[in-house]
Amino acid sequence: MRNTSILENEWFKVKIMKYFLDSAKIDEIRYAYENYKIDGITTNPKHILRSGKPFLEVIKEIATEFDGKKFPISVEINPHILKSEEMIKAAKDLAKISKNFVIKIPCNEQGLIAAKKLEDEGIRTNITLVFSPSQAIQAGRIGAKYVSPFIGWQEASGVNCALFLEDLVLAYENYRFKTEIIGAAIRNGNQIAQAAALGIHIVTCGLQVYKDSFTHPFTDRGLKVFQDAWDQIKGN
Repeated sequence: MRNTSILENEWFKVKIMKYFLDSAKIDEIRYAYENYKIDGITTNPKHILRSGKPFLEVIKEIATEFDGKKFPISVEINPHILKSEEMIKAAKDLAKISKNFVIKIPCNEQGLIAAKKLEDEGIRTNITLVFSPSQAIQAGRIGAKYVSPFIGWQEASGVNCALFLEDLVLAYENYRFKTEIIGAAIRNGNQIAQAAALGIHIVTCGLQVYKDSFTHPFTDRGLKVFQDAWDQIKGN
């Protein structure tokens, strides 16, 4: 455990922790944007499938929703594409659809090669499926817009993600990487709080995870106590 807090370092400070919504359902996106002040969207093939609509229809619908606004929308290339040259072509095709699109590229050798070349050409990337600090280091070195370490998947397998994220943040702190870290596959409020305590820039999770994180049984219990007291006050 480190003795100094990352928050003591000016370079890593952000004005506010960003909340992205992990969804491709337009009704959820509208609700979260209007009520939760979300700062961006992340999608993946599973979310597209759950929307019940074709891939291009979904991402164009989301793009239209935020046309004219500066609002990052992460969209993923076909996961069957394995060669960097083909990844680059697919990414460029998606980037033409919307200026808000950030292209999700898998964190493997070919993906990182593709992401470097895309960033060099001004196409923003989100390096996804990151499960170790060593993977994330290269994402920072090449100047990817975002890097997405997956939290929920690892914790479900018994990994201590607090240590994982701390090592990742320390590496980024040491070398002043500009890449923003997205805590991805967040499954509960505790994971959101851990990410915030460690200085992760952004979390992305589903609408229900955010709803659950805003509530607590003791809040409900306390509210009931106060309601009962209120009802017994004379004159009410």
